[in-house]
Amino acid sequence: MECCTSWDTIMRSTGERWTGFRPGSRGESSGEKSPWDAFSPASGSGAGQAADARRPGESDERGFPRAADPSPASGASRISIRIRGPLLNRLVGSKISIVSPVSQTTRLIIRAVARTPEAEVIYLDTPGIHRPLFQMNREMVRLAREALHEVDLAVLLIEGPEGLGPGDTYTTRLLAEARPPAFLVINKIDAMRKADLLPLMKEASRLHPWEEIFPCSALTGDGCEELAAAIRKRLPVGGALFPEDFLTDLPTRLSLGEQIREQVLLRTREEIPHATAVLVDEIERNERGDYRVAATLFVDRESQKGILIGHQGEMLKAIGQAARLEMASYLEAPVHLSLWVKVKRRWRDDPTVLRLLGIAMRE
Repeated sequence: MECCTSWDTIMRSTGERWTGFRPGSRGESSGEKSPWDAFSPASGSGAGQAADARRPGESDERGFPRAADPSPASGASRISIRIRGPLLNRLVGSKISIVSPVSQTTRLIIRAVARTPEAEVIYLDTPGIHRPLFQMNREMVRLAREALHEVDLAVLLIEGPEGLGPGDTYTTRLLAEARPPAFLVINKIDAMRKADLLPLMKEASRLHPWEEIFPCSALTGDGCEELAAAIRKRLPVGGALFPEDFLTDLPTRLSLGEQIREQVLLRTREEIPHATAVLVDEIERNERGDYRVAATLFVDRESQKGILIGHQGEMLKAIGQAARLEMASYLEAPVHLSLWVKVKRRWRDDPTVLRLLGIAMRE
């Protein structure tokens, strides 16, 4: 049985360059600079013009308040933490990561920034630990493992109703090897009996010497502010690393592709979610400010193509309609979306496809 655990890792910056994760090939072509480089501390100007920097300050259409701007200061504390999609969205205050009940939802390395008057908190969303069957999965797991050796704090996230799984023991061994300070977060406490919480905390305490254990609910927000406050207390002191309007390093092209893939995850079952990739082929904006987006969904087999298209195209139409609404909210403009489905056998082992998907490859 495939095991999938997710941890939250905190990455330290040294000087003006990040160590640990390589942004990989995130641009439209191999010659384009990484968007992470575009928002490095040395970049200064230009960040405010890039479409990849989501701007904080107001609430979006989903009701998530975007992260507040920091007050002017000569220096700000900063830290980076990897946290699972729903909790990341809650702590940052905007929908950055896609959310689904499917394991291995997160494939990309995403950084997002939340600010308070005294701190700049850099949250890092990485893939979870699982048994890799394809090159794509091996790269995802490699990046997640390497992060533990570049962190100030690690946070293991488990789902309270599911309890500790077989992968959690392996994850705590990795934590012991890397030896960062570690928090344990028990999510979805709103979906479990209170009588089961204390035994779970005691069981988890036997696995690892956690600095603290935090029960919380990303859905309701219960316990999330306490977690965020504890994270801020761990911040190393230093200057702010990013412009005030910077929210995430995820390029628009990859973000739109993820929004389409989220609808695939929510509407399909069995092997389809894992066998589907989305490449955004074209983004154009007309004189009225409307966007035209064209994307291709890749699958491994002809039978999977038929499932994604559905009877008389109903499945693909439902995916497109839901994704278009997400895109319109994200881009704050009307979107015209065109989707195609193609068979690309063993795309998960194809380095070219993986780079186009934004999955960093070891050189």
